[in-house]
Formats: sequence, C-alpha cells, structure tokens
Amino acid sequence: MTKKDHVIAGSELVEALRHPERLGELSLKGWDMLLRVARRANLLGRLADGVRKTDFFHGLPAPVRNQLDSAAVLTAHQREAIGWETEHIARALAPVGGAVILLKGAAYVLSGRAAAIGRMFGDVDILVPPEALAATEAALMTRGWASGHLDSYDEHYYRRWMHEIPPMTHRERGTVIDVHHNILPSTTRTMPDAQLLRDASEPIAGSMFRVLCPVDMLIHSAVHLFHESELQNGLRDLFDLDALLREFSGQSTDFWRKLVERAIQLDQVLPVFLALRYTKAILASDVPGEISFSLEKASGLGPFGLAALDAVYLRALMPDHPLGNDLPTSLARAAVFLRGHYLRMPVGLLTLHLTRKFFLRLFRNTSRSL
Repeated sequence: MTKKDHVIAGSELVEALRHPERLGELSLKGWDMLLRVARRANLLGRLADGVRKTDFFHGLPAPVRNQLDSAAVLTAHQREAIGWETEHIARALAPVGGAVILLKGAAYVLSGRAAAIGRMFGDVDILVPPEALAATEAALMTRGWASGHLDSYDEHYYRRWMHEIPPMTHRERGTVIDVHHNILPSTTRTMPDAQLLRDASEPIAGSMFRVLCPVDMLIHSAVHLFHESELQNGLRDLFDLDALLREFSGQSTDFWRKLVERAIQLDQVLPVFLALRYTKAILASDVPGEISFSLEKASGLGPFGLAALDAVYLRALMPDHPLGNDLPTSLARAAVFLRGHYLRMPVGLLTLHLTRKFFLRLFRNTSRSL
C-alpha cells in the first residue's frame, strides 16, 4: 500500500463523515471500502447517522443500507444499555455516597451531548475521590462486579501507579466498569489535581451522577487521546473532540478563554493544544487562531518538536486498517506507543516495565497488551 493509498483511505472516511450528502454517487466498491474502514475505526455508527438522513439513502444498494441500518440499531441499543447499566451502578454505589462522576461515553449519553450521536460505546468510566476507592470497589463487588485475574506485578502496578483500579467485569452481564481516582496516572509528569475537576463538576438532573464541566470534559477527552500509546479509536476520539468543541463554543461566548485558562491551571496545555491543532487540521474544526497561538506558546514546543508531532499524529490518527497501512504509518504508530509510555512513567520505571512485559511475551507466549 503506497503513501497515496493511505491518505486516500483516511481522508475519504473523514470527508464521508463530515459531508455524507456527497456520497450519493459512490460506487458499490467505494462503499465496500468506506464501510470496512469506518467499522475498523469504530465510526460506522456515526457514518450511519449521517447517511441515513440524506435524500438518497433509500436508493442505496440493499447491502449498504442493511449495514448502515444495523449500525444505527446497534448504537441505539448501546445508548440504552449505557443508561440501564448506570442505573445498576447507581444502586450499587448509593450506600457509599459522595460524588460519582461519569467520564467519556457514559457522560456524553447521560448529559445529552452531541458527541453521543452515532457513537459506539464500550466500558463505563467513573471518577471518585481516592479516599472512596476501597468503599466503591467493595460496593461494586457486592453487586456482582469483580476484577479479572491479574498476577502480583500487574495488581501492584495498577494500585500503585495507575489512575484507576483494575477494570471490573460483571459476572452475569459481562459489562465492564473502570473506576478512576484521576484522569492521568500518578507517575505522569503533569498529573492534574483531581479535586479541581470534582469541585467544578456538574450534576445530571434526576441522577446521582455528575459530569465534568464543559471545559474539563473537553480537556479530559484531549488528555485521554494524547496520552494514549495505541490509537485504535484515535479518529473516533478526534470526532468526539470536534463535537464537543462545536457544542460548547456555540453555547458560551467565553468558552475559548475559559479553556485556555483551565488548561494552564490543570497543567494540560500540550494535549489541549494538540487536540485543537489536529481537529482543525483533519476535521476542519473552527478554532480561533489566537487561541491556537496562545496554547502553542504556552506549550513550549519548538518548531522541531511541532514538526515531529505533526509527522506522527497526522498519520497515526488515521484508521488502523490494511487499506491504509504502510511503513511510515507503522513507524508513526510505534512513535505514539513509545510516547504514550514515556508520558506515563519515569524512564527508569518505564524501562523496567517494558523489559518485564517483553520477557513475559517471549517466554510465556502471552498475548496481553503492554
């Protein structure tokens, strides 16, 4: 697959999602490629939402309509399932009391954000104070959730260094909940003060849950994406950011000012700058130039650093699909992998961690991800 092929595969999906009304003349072969890439990127539901609103949808070939209809049914079911699952979580955590903040997908659904439209969902993520972790875990265990089997090293790694306890899976429903006490691991050089996030959180009407305030919701989405070491959902998360930007900037005239101030206060200038840079570059998000300039200046990135990040993320954020895989893209994803781990840990701890994982894979033939 050539460089040109990769750019076409990624850019066609982006353009299809941004302008579904232009797909009326797409060939069956074109639809086949588009649907494959969208499914791999976890964006098929978002594509279906856009295409099913067009005038030409009912004139599409039956196999195309069927796949788009199926994706729409699945995303609707997942939204309902998120609501149902959070009701179970609320009942489990009612005795614990205190603030329970929904994060990411579940937060988008229950707070009615545009980012939830057509989105595929996985786990439910919640944020609780560190002092409530033990009581939260115990309460969930009494209602059927349990951590999977981890060896002593992984158990220690989660509880000593990570910003969450090991994921908990319900023994009957198979649903997964991630219980966080911060949005970044304790080893991260720029770990924010989670108390600031909790203090600014907002209640969800008719629910025990809260969500992050608008600027914090966007910052968390940016932090999550640009601290990741793998980007299977990178383009989906970038569309989330674009949807949040459009919604929040349209609701408040001082949103951009608050975003810059909050990014500086939480020490998350770089991920927010990168989020704005790549939503604008890839999705044509309407980001004021002075805001980008302020964040770029505050980030401390020089021309070389910025050029290096552009070379990595403009490729790595494209869908991970055989239609778009080439050597430069593989190298970009390898760079993201190393950067994500470097941001999470000091060099010494990172070297020890990756060395251990390498030998586990080598000698135990394990397929667990790093």
